[in-house]
Amino acid sequence: MKALVLAAGYATRLRPLTDEMAKPLLELAGRPMIDYLCDRIDETSAVNELHVVSNSRFAADFERWASSRRGRLLPLVHDDGSRCNEERLGAIADVRFVLEQAGLEGDDLLVVAGDNLFDFSLAAMVEFWRSKAGASCVAVQRCTDAERISSYGVVELSPEGRVIDFVEKPEHPASDLIATAAYVYGREHAALIDRYLVEGNSPDQPGNFLAWLCPREPVYGFVFTETWLDIGSSDQLREADELLRGRASLGDG
Repeated sequence: MKALVLAAGYATRLRPLTDEMAKPLLELAGRPMIDYLCDRIDETSAVNELHVVSNSRFAADFERWASSRRGRLLPLVHDDGSRCNEERLGAIADVRFVLEQAGLEGDDLLVVAGDNLFDFSLAAMVEFWRSKAGASCVAVQRCTDAERISSYGVVELSPEGRVIDFVEKPEHPASDLIATAAYVYGREHAALIDRYLVEGNSPDQPGNFLAWLCPREPVYGFVFTETWLDIGSSDQLREADELLRGRASLGDG
């Protein structure tokens, strides 16, 4: 299995912090945000390669970060060629770019957004996926804040845990389950990304591919209860930094 971290966006909501630095490289408790995510990937023994897709503006920064990282897997950085937000390929198109660039066609794929911060085990998610032969899966969490639910992709699951509906930012959510940007795609499903894009579907927002895939192929929801932070604003960045600094302080004690 290959892992792909999506880190080619321009994080316009976090400007000016992201004018000179990619969001996944912003520090949380003294470490780049992406380090925490890669720690989770390193813990997932099924993964034998770690790929990171960046844009041209920040690719050299990611290369420097990768060369200094001391994890189980050496991050392999791919420059998607875009230089500004208006030129961005979009997350789904970036997945196809890396599949082609790195020759990953025929591999199972773990895809995670580079601004994800979570405590659940990716290894447990992969084991769950393995129990569902011929399927893909998405990590989902129950949300008790009714106003917040409509800001995310909302997932409906069958009693067996299969995704029966996925709607991005619905006005009237039909479920309290929200999707996080963490997916495991079986190799047959990863190969369908090309068809999805050829049909003219949106190349951005990874949940759009999930919405297209779930009526056609089996996709299951991996429900987790651990902490997950979606870092999209300066307030959320501050919250994550305080959380990790608090944990570090407790660990030092």
